[in-house]
Amino acid sequence: MHIVQVTDPSDERLRDYTGLTDVVLRRLSEPADGLYLAESAKVIERALAAGHRPRSVLLQQKWLDELAPLLDPYDVPVFLATPDVLERVTGFAMHRGALASMHRPPLLPVSDVLRDARRVVVLEDIVDHTNVGAIFRAVAGLGADAVLITPRCADPFYRRAVRVSMGTVLQIPWTRLEEWPQGAAQLHEAGFEIAALALDDDALDLATYAQHPPDRIALLLGTEGDGLSAAGLASADTVVTIPMSRGVDSLNVAAASAVALWALRTG
Repeated sequence: MHIVQVTDPSDERLRDYTGLTDVVLRRLSEPADGLYLAESAKVIERALAAGHRPRSVLLQQKWLDELAPLLDPYDVPVFLATPDVLERVTGFAMHRGALASMHRPPLLPVSDVLRDARRVVVLEDIVDHTNVGAIFRAVAGLGADAVLITPRCADPFYRRAVRVSMGTVLQIPWTRLEEWPQGAAQLHEAGFEIAALALDDDALDLATYAQHPPDRIALLLGTEGDGLSAAGLASADTVVTIPMSRGVDSLNVAAASAVALWALRTG
């Protein structure tokens, strides 16, 4: 690494970070230059541990000692700036004081993601990056093995999704299905039972389903507003629901994923 002090927010060398607010990031779809932003020392550490390559790093001085041993092997610029300059560069208050511009790893083939998995989560068209990040955190924390996302699902490598996940999107194997619901055939071919989490009069109570679960389960979760599509539901082998009380019909999709993954944990 090589240290570079920066004082000008318009410095061309900071173009990876300039104005990359969540609003701007939401307008992008899998950037053509193949980058994502890792925010906070912890997330940067997890990205490097996962084998992802940095292109540059933008830090407050106080984070340098912690990250320097991890960044030493890489011939990349480490830009040091004051909190005021950092906020003017990025367009948001950087409370955690550290950002890294990381090269995206290539997407894995679906077969590789499924090969050794027993519990997989499938995200159908979930567009909120906070929910995507929270689901990845639940997957990591509750012992599921992998995530598949449909073509219109939000990008797990958006800054907000990575941050909310606490960097677990960098640890959990995931990939994007090329087609949906046609991609359900790949799950069935790999021996997975698809369990759709949805409201349905004929749905099976989650606790009942969890008593004798199949060995390999793909938990299918739908978008925040409308839930699962009719085609998505038709692809499922069973529909499972979380019983609710006090007139509440359902949980937020991220909370529901955590409840279901806990109930279906394998160990």
